[in-house]
Amino acid sequence: MSIVEPFKLDRPGGGALRGVVDLPEAPGRCPTVVICHGFKGFMEWGFFPAVAELLAQRGFVTVRFNLAGSGMHPGDELVSDPRAFSANTYSAEVADLLRVLEATGHEIADDRVDRGRLGLFGHSRGGGAAILAAASPPWRERIRALVTWAAISRVDRYTPEEKRVWRATGELPVVNTRTGQQLALGRGLLEDVERHSAGSLDILAAAGRVAAPWLIVHGGDDESVPASEAAELAARAAGTHELLVIPGAGHTFGAKHPFVGPTPHLIQALNATQTWFRRHL
Repeated sequence: MSIVEPFKLDRPGGGALRGVVDLPEAPGRCPTVVICHGFKGFMEWGFFPAVAELLAQRGFVTVRFNLAGSGMHPGDELVSDPRAFSANTYSAEVADLLRVLEATGHEIADDRVDRGRLGLFGHSRGGGAAILAAASPPWRERIRALVTWAAISRVDRYTPEEKRVWRATGELPVVNTRTGQQLALGRGLLEDVERHSAGSLDILAAAGRVAAPWLIVHGGDDESVPASEAAELAARAAGTHELLVIPGAGHTFGAKHPFVGPTPHLIQALNATQTWFRRHL
């Protein structure tokens, strides 16, 4: 078992980021992977602890955290801060991820992180944030390996009718299908998409700037993010990359929350991921 230690970081925009570090048994500085969850996710959801534990067993320090816009604190099973959830934006998520990357090896696990061997992992919307972060200066030169699972290829994922209602009412209702909790996306997210989807939030353009070796993993039967988006990302990737489409796998590779163990699809994704990080970090 890995050693798990909590951390808390101040955010430049106010509030705090809370997360945990999974430490391998081997002493000293180790290659490190930062993990970013996706929409309606959190660091303790389903497979994230399993990913962190596996990588720690393989000698990696792993850093996972809750995005501030998740509206969740460590140990939560429901969104406990719906105002934070409603105020969330894509740009804020990327900023949170960059804040954690900058703190890793300094404010986070300062004596355990090899800053010269830093990897990044993201799932779904967190995969999109990971691509944007890995393509941004100065992280384009610092990230040594990238793995995305079921990553989105664009941030504008809303229909014209949804946007019409959103503009008229100031919010877009959403339901957490796992818990049934009624939530809402605020106007700021729509404005963020409309202002920046062709600029700072252009994930496909960022894919062409990623310098780190990149493993793109996607389920062939993903019900939330079509596998065609993985193909788009791979087509735009300019550096060393590999596309792994797992036939029959869905958005979470069969994993659910609470986690009850790996499925064959998840085992395939986990094996490919740990092999990629061991090869490139």
